[in-house]
Amino acid sequence: MRKKDETVMTRHHLRMYFFFCAVVMTFQFVLPGLLAAAEPAKIVQAQAILTVSESKRLIAKAVKEMPIVKNALANGMVIIARGTTNVYVAEEITGKKIDKAAYVRGRIQPAKGAKKLPDAPAIPEIVLEKGQVVDLPLAEAVKKLKHGDVVIKGANALDYKNKLAGVDIAAPDGGTTGIIMPYVVARKAYLVIAVGLEKLVAGDLVDLTMKMREPIESLNSLQSMFLITGEIVTELEAITILTGATAFQCSAGGIGGAEGAVWIVFRGTTEQVNEALKLVQSIQGEPPFVE
Repeated sequence: MRKKDETVMTRHHLRMYFFFCAVVMTFQFVLPGLLAAAEPAKIVQAQAILTVSESKRLIAKAVKEMPIVKNALANGMVIIARGTTNVYVAEEITGKKIDKAAYVRGRIQPAKGAKKLPDAPAIPEIVLEKGQVVDLPLAEAVKKLKHGDVVIKGANALDYKNKLAGVDIAAPDGGTTGIIMPYVVARKAYLVIAVGLEKLVAGDLVDLTMKMREPIESLNSLQSMFLITGEIVTELEAITILTGATAFQCSAGGIGGAEGAVWIVFRGTTEQVNEALKLVQSIQGEPPFVE
């Protein structure tokens, strides 16, 4: 009887010994790794200044890499409306050089004393079906829009806080916006609004738009504004799309070609911020839209 009890006790002691060894090994080898994994990654930050043309190139690169755009290029339709930012978008998506003067709709230029964009025969909006450029007029292309397709449009005004954009309207039919928007809304297609922070406006864009539409006398043909909503892509979203870092704007403006420039701060892991710096360095030096 005593031998049996001793055997039972020995087995119990062995079990306790192995359990104790397992606990020690856990603390020695496994726990440090778990604690390290639980520790938040070190956050760093860096800065960069982007001119207007550099910002347009950055935004264009990001638009091309958006999952909804990639999906539409592979399986559906992408329409690239004409505009100064969308010239860069068209170049990035098609991989071809685009005549900038030919791929703009309206143009905002200094009234006096500056170089102006030369006149050029207009190029029709670029339409792609399953990644291939097709010869299809805009008015016909929008009729084929379906859920999951993408229309890429620029803007003249940006209310970043309220995620609203505005397009100046002079034509009674609403111009390109008037052609696109009814089908985008009705067919539940994606509207990607490629717009730089240079287009930020002071104030609430809804309020500004309503004032522009007031039926009071205008002394110099004041235009109205069309409000649009969609997937807004500025320099800030572009950095996140392309590198995973977050970004915020801390300053604006400059001289010597930096008029309208934005000062961006990137924040994230060392790897993400270094990637963001490499990215902006690769586009810095982008020629002005009008040379």
